[in-house]
Amino acid sequence: MNLKKLEMRNPARAEVTGLNLVSCAFFRRSASALGVWLLALLLASGCTQLKPLQLPAETALPMADGQFWEELENTRTGEWYHLLNTGDEALAWRLRLIDAATVSIDMDTFLWKPDVSGLEILAHLIAAADRGVRVRVLLDDSFTMHEDLMLHAVDEHPNISYRIYNPFRHRSDSAVLRQLLNLGDFPRINHRMHNKTLVVDGRLALVGGRNLADEYFGRHEQMNFRDMEVLAAGPQLPTVNAQFDGFWNSGWAFPVNMLVKTPDNAGDLDDLRESLAPQLAAVPAAVQFDETWRRLVAEAIPGEAEFYFDQPANHNPAEAAERPDQLAAKLRSLIANARSEVVLVTAYLVPTQELEQVVEAVENRGVRVKILTNSLQSNNHLAAHAAYHGHLRRLVDHGADLHEVKVDAQDRPLYMDAPVAEKQLGLHAKLLLIDDDLVFIGSCNLDPRSLKLNTEIGFIIRSRRFNELLRAQLAVDFDVANAWAVRTTDGGALQWVSTDQVLDHQPASSLFQRIEDWLVGLLPIDSQM
Repeated sequence: MNLKKLEMRNPARAEVTGLNLVSCAFFRRSASALGVWLLALLLASGCTQLKPLQLPAETALPMADGQFWEELENTRTGEWYHLLNTGDEALAWRLRLIDAATVSIDMDTFLWKPDVSGLEILAHLIAAADRGVRVRVLLDDSFTMHEDLMLHAVDEHPNISYRIYNPFRHRSDSAVLRQLLNLGDFPRINHRMHNKTLVVDGRLALVGGRNLADEYFGRHEQMNFRDMEVLAAGPQLPTVNAQFDGFWNSGWAFPVNMLVKTPDNAGDLDDLRESLAPQLAAVPAAVQFDETWRRLVAEAIPGEAEFYFDQPANHNPAEAAERPDQLAAKLRSLIANARSEVVLVTAYLVPTQELEQVVEAVENRGVRVKILTNSLQSNNHLAAHAAYHGHLRRLVDHGADLHEVKVDAQDRPLYMDAPVAEKQLGLHAKLLLIDDDLVFIGSCNLDPRSLKLNTEIGFIIRSRRFNELLRAQLAVDFDVANAWAVRTTDGGALQWVSTDQVLDHQPASSLFQRIEDWLVGLLPIDSQM
C-alpha cells in the first residue's frame, strides 16, 4: 500500500550486515562484480536468520453486548450460515461487519492490495479504530513488496496492532531481490500463512478463500476470480478466535515496527488519512440493525459446524514436527467416508499421493467424484497448472468427472462488474461437497502447498439445506458454457468439450502458452505447488 509520501522507498530496508549498498554504483560497472555482490548478499542472508519472538500474550476480547447485537439475537439465535457467493456481496458484507464493530476486530489474510477495494477496507478499519474498536491485523509477508511504509503508518494508530506473519528478515521492494536476500532462510520462508478470517465483536465471523483485492470482488479491469466465503454465527466463533490468537502469539507474528525502518521524511498516519479522505468520508457514522441485516439473519441457514485450522509453528516452520497438515488429514477423512458423491472445487489441483489414493479408493467403491478447477487459460499460476497437467490423465482415466473453467465463460457477468466483454474469469474458490449433507468452505486448495506447506482454515458444515444451496450456486459453474468438460474419445485421447467447441488439446491463449506449460511440467516442481 503506497500513497503520496508513503510511496517513498526506504533505503534502510536491505539490512545486510557489513555491506555498504552505496557501493552498488561501482558494482553496476561490470556483470562479474555484480555477481560477486549478489554472492555476498546470499552469504550474509545465511548468517542472519530470524528467530521467533517472545512477546506478551494477547487474546480475543470477550463477546460484545449492545443494542445492535441484542436486536440480532432477537431476530435469530443459535448457529447459522450465510453463503457469500459473489464478490460484490462479499465486499458489502465485509464492510458492514467492520462498521458494526463496537469492541474488537481480528482479521488475518494472505494478500491485501492497495487498490480500490483494498483501500476501502482499510478506510473502514481505520474508522472502526477511531470509534475505539481494538483492531488486530495479521498479514502474511508473501506480497508486501512496496507496502512497508504504508503498513507502518497504519500501525501508528493507537487502536490498531499490525503484525506480519513469518516475515522476510531482509526487506526489498523487488520480489526477486527479496528472495535472494533471504535465500539462506528459504526452508522457513517457504511456509506461508494462507488463512483468511474476519471476526467482529466475537459475534460474527467471515471465512473463506477471498484475498483483499479488486480481482476477488469482481472489480478488476482485466481478470476476476470466482470465489466463495461464508458468514457465520454460533458456537464455533470462539474457535475462530482461538485460531487468530494462536498465530498472533506464536512468536512468528512480528509487529510492523520491528521489521520496518522508516526514513525521517516518510509519510505517517496523517498522510494516510489525507490520502484516504474520500473513502473515510463514505463510512457511516453509526450502523443500525436495519432491514438489510434483518433479512440476512432471517434467511441464513442453520447447521452444525466445526472450524478446522492448521497449527502455527512455535519453534521453526521448516521443522517436520511442525508441519501444517492437520486440515489436510481432516479433508482426506471426509472424502474417504463419502457414501455417494464428492464434489471438489479448487483453484489449484495437484493431488498429493495421499489425496490421490483416497480419491481413487472412493471411486473404486462407486462414489462419484466431480471436480472443477482452472484451465491453462484461466490459471493465474502457470507452474501450478503445469504440475496439475501431469495428473490430468490419471484423474480422468480413473473416473473423475473433470471440468476446467473457461476464461470467457458465458455467465462470467455473475462474478464481475460490467462491462465484461474484454474481461476474463478465473477460479479461486476452495470447497468440497460430500454427499447431500456436508460442506467445506475455506482457504485450502488441493495441492501440496496448501496440504503440506502453508497453513489453512475452513468451516466443515453439516446441513442438507446448505449443501443444497451450494449445489444450486455451483450448477452454473459446471455448465459447459462456463467450463470445459474433459473427456476421453473411444480411442483414449483427451478432449475438451464446450457448447460450441471440441478441442483435442488444452484450451490455451496461444501455442507458446501450451509449450511453456509442457516445458515447466518437465521440472520436479509438484511438491512446491
